[in-house]
Amino acid sequence: MPPNIRLPPTHRRPLSFPAVHPCQSISPATILTSLITLSQNISTFQPNSFPTQKRNSRETKRQIQILLIFFQELQSHGSPIPKPIIPIFSNLHFTLQKIHFLFQDCSLQNARLWLLIKSQFIATQFHLLIHSISESLHALPLHVINICDEVKEVIQLLTKQNRTINLVLDHNEERQTKRVISILNQFEKGTEPEVDSIKQVLDYLEIKTWLDCNEEIKFLQYEIESEQEQEKEVSLLSGLKCFLCYCRVVLFETIDFQLITRNRSETRCRRSIEMSTCVPDDYRCPISLELMTDPVTVSTGQTYNRASIQQWFKAGNITCPKTGSPAAAHAIQFASWSLAQRLVFGTDEQKNKASYEIGLLAKSNIFNTACLIEMGTVPPLIDLVLTSTTQENAIFALLKLSKHGNGREFIMESRGLDSIVTVLIKGYSLEARRFAADIIFYLTSVKEYRKLIGENSKVVSGLVELIKKGTIRVKKSAVDAIFGLLLLPRNHPKVLASGAVPAIVNVLCSWEKSYVVNDCLAVLVALAENVDGSRAVLDASGLSLVVGILQSATSRAEKEYCVSILVSLCANIGDEIVSVLVKDGSVIMPLLYAILTNGTPLAEKKARKLINVLQEFDEKKTLGTSVLHQRLLQLN
Repeated sequence: MPPNIRLPPTHRRPLSFPAVHPCQSISPATILTSLITLSQNISTFQPNSFPTQKRNSRETKRQIQILLIFFQELQSHGSPIPKPIIPIFSNLHFTLQKIHFLFQDCSLQNARLWLLIKSQFIATQFHLLIHSISESLHALPLHVINICDEVKEVIQLLTKQNRTINLVLDHNEERQTKRVISILNQFEKGTEPEVDSIKQVLDYLEIKTWLDCNEEIKFLQYEIESEQEQEKEVSLLSGLKCFLCYCRVVLFETIDFQLITRNRSETRCRRSIEMSTCVPDDYRCPISLELMTDPVTVSTGQTYNRASIQQWFKAGNITCPKTGSPAAAHAIQFASWSLAQRLVFGTDEQKNKASYEIGLLAKSNIFNTACLIEMGTVPPLIDLVLTSTTQENAIFALLKLSKHGNGREFIMESRGLDSIVTVLIKGYSLEARRFAADIIFYLTSVKEYRKLIGENSKVVSGLVELIKKGTIRVKKSAVDAIFGLLLLPRNHPKVLASGAVPAIVNVLCSWEKSYVVNDCLAVLVALAENVDGSRAVLDASGLSLVVGILQSATSRAEKEYCVSILVSLCANIGDEIVSVLVKDGSVIMPLLYAILTNGTPLAEKKARKLINVLQEFDEKKTLGTSVLHQRLLQLN
């Protein structure tokens, strides 16, 4: 693009047209060159490949190609462009920008259903933009422009045509749009639509495969997340998304799992590894995105922070901000029922696909999860986790359902723990074993289950084995599960006896600065609170490691964990630890004083106590052993 032309933002919402007028001081040559570039870009689009608006876009492209000939002819003559023409060209430039945006949107291949439902709006935009071109051409003084007569005649003919042209919605698109609305209305009334009617829509839009359908759902989900402030639009988008979820479940029988696995692997390679510590996703309010301090559950099964949802309803909203419209809710209920039936009565292939679908739906939001649990999907999934052909998808589905309180209850009441532990120890893939560890972590969020899980002698040993031999993601899942078990003090001796401490210390040595550090340190903090745990940390060479992490720590959490471990070691072991820290006082003291100024309140408190003990260590002979011992005991 030539200089002095301000480009609109590269990231924009579909069907938004952030065009800008060229600056008033722009040179004629620059704006002409820019008009040619814009016209050429629009001319490269192939309207026949557009999901909708083929006729309107073809006519618009034809007119732009005529304008391109006019602009190129004007440039080739090299004659000065009269100044009165510059404002007209500026308006044309503004209009062509919008047309370019509109063509980009109409060419989207993963937004077919959305483009169809917006077809009347889009047709209106085409009409308005062609009308704008017509007004600019009508005002164009061709008699003062130095171009050949043939080109002038073509422009005059185009101007005359534009006065009568009417770009309207195609009858087929109008018919299919009405069909989609009818389907949504049926869902809203709690009626399951006829499959033939749905197929007509999908055939028209050429949504032919499971992956096609899934890409449409991803687009709509992104739009929903971007439309939080517009309730009506969110309701429509939610309805469309859940309609397609229903289609994905009921109409598309086969999935190319190899392609999905490859896409998933590529996504993981591109994604930076930034994992939160031991906080389940459903502990955050979907409105404020903050941890919920006063959670309340509405009738759709979605949980919010009380203050956030009260503010939502006070603003006049009457629907659940997460799930949108009743049509969306009923579509998910029908899909959930279909999946539950296939888990029990389907073929092995259908059961595997149903397991995968459950994982996807439950991953989307808690309302979906609640529907799936209510339809009875947990018991049959437990039956499938021990079968090689369905294990990974079934255990993944159970993981997503375990994030819901009812899901955890159904798993335990259905005696699913034994099956999950079996997968943890000898699952057919490392990924399946990781999912099992994640489920155990979520189960430990219930106080009563920590005792039951801890009593299973195979759980802790299986988790420690994953810490020793798993990938970094597997290690993190296993460490998190152990942390959950340690919330019950009676599980501490079993974790210590399993060799968890040296395994975790080895992880810290190998993966320093990775996202697993916080989780490993949190486990060591919990274990070091008693004498046996502190001794285990010391025996595993954990003292020097913790000091080293404290030196290089960048997060406040890491520093707090390190200080907490050092305090516990001093309190539980005594002089043996204090003497080492005093010897390294030139390293330790500056770190502790830094925490006093910018650490968390708890870290400041522990750092202050540790500083006092280290400073008074030299006074041991004067104070006597008993006095120092009392001060060590006061650390905790």
